[in-house]
Amino acid sequence: MKQQIFGLSLGLVAVLCAGQMVYAQQRNTCADRAVVLKKLSGQYGETRRSMGLAANNGIIEMHASDNTGTWTITVTRPDGVTCLLAAGNSFEQIEEQLPAALGAPT
Repeated sequence: MKQQIFGLSLGLVAVLCAGQMVYAQQRNTCADRAVVLKKLSGQYGETRRSMGLAANNGIIEMHASDNTGTWTITVTRPDGVTCLLAAGNSFEQIEEQLPAALGAPT
């Protein structure tokens, strides 16, 4: 019984710590849209490649650079704050049809 309580306590601590790390990351990766775009274009040479509307009325955008190979996915909230969702290297532009075996989108 003590081992189960100890194990549950460790699990709870891990969840709380993970939640704090996610909160800290979100706080540091958001800024005014103009500031984010200036950084993406100025420092990384990225331009917007695609965009779409999320369910929460946020605008999801994909920025990338053919020269540096970097890419960034952002979401801009209705209040004008833009947050980084993901970023990486080795960007390649591809246009291909999905395999028929996957079926048509619904």
